[in-house]
Amino acid sequence: MIPDLFAPVLGQSQAIELLTQGVKQDRVPPAYLFVGIDGVGKSLAARCFVELLFYVETLNLITLQNRLRQGNHPDLWWVEPTYQYQGQRFTAAEAAEKKLKRKAPPVIRLEQIREIGEFLSRPPWEAPRNVVVIESAQTMAEAAANALLKTLEEPGKATIILIAPSPESILPTLVSRCQRIPFYPLDTQSLTQVLTQTGHGAILANQALLNMAAGSPGSAIASYEQLQAIPETLLQDVSKRPSSYRQALELAKKIAQELDTEAQLWLVDYLQQSYWQQWHQPQIMHQLEQTRKFLLCYAQPRLVWECTFIAMLPRRME
Repeated sequence: MIPDLFAPVLGQSQAIELLTQGVKQDRVPPAYLFVGIDGVGKSLAARCFVELLFYVETLNLITLQNRLRQGNHPDLWWVEPTYQYQGQRFTAAEAAEKKLKRKAPPVIRLEQIREIGEFLSRPPWEAPRNVVVIESAQTMAEAAANALLKTLEEPGKATIILIAPSPESILPTLVSRCQRIPFYPLDTQSLTQVLTQTGHGAILANQALLNMAAGSPGSAIASYEQLQAIPETLLQDVSKRPSSYRQALELAKKIAQELDTEAQLWLVDYLQQSYWQQWHQPQIMHQLEQTRKFLLCYAQPRLVWECTFIAMLPRRME
């Protein structure tokens, strides 16, 4: 009897059914595409699915789970987007730990796809098949995507799982070679259950964070952690509209000095939710969209925020 390895995955019954039936009927395709917004369980489901694929042969579930969690199973290759720094690659977690300056988002690189090819060139050692999981597959540049396409055409004894926010975010030629597994935003009950079980029940009291999450517990948790990282005094100052030019300029200076670009972009989202709850003024939402646009274009952050808060002065919004 196959154990319920998908128990940790909540609110994704359709995806679980599709994956489970594929194993039960021995009809596992060479490639899957897990699609859905971030933070709804795609990566967790991929880990559970790998356990299911490998368990069929190994049967020693506890040993198998421990090895997979430690990342030392010889037949699993897990790929994440990376930063390039001084000739080395770092995942987002590694870059944060080393406090590396990050000017551009991480991507799946051509050399990472080539490493997948090398990994799949040998037969599996212990499991019935090799498995490759590619997180944030939408970050692949065209050269990397084309290289992966060649691998998908002849994967050998392997299953490749691509994880992306939508089919449109990756090349159609890749989509056509994968079985699509949809993941959906969680309903309120499932979202509450996940946040409570993971010790993040405090998020349920913050409506702005819940609105930003849009049914994604992962996004809710990430936003909560980002919120905690912002200095309390800055958060208090930015929670209300500036009342003078001087206050607007000082607040802009404070944000530019204390927050990196990634945190500033998050702050734009948070302020949109928070300000809308307070004032319901479309002009402010439009101004913050402009702020996001200019920050993404690498405009001078302090100047961007100065323009934002000056435009939000009460007499200018009347």
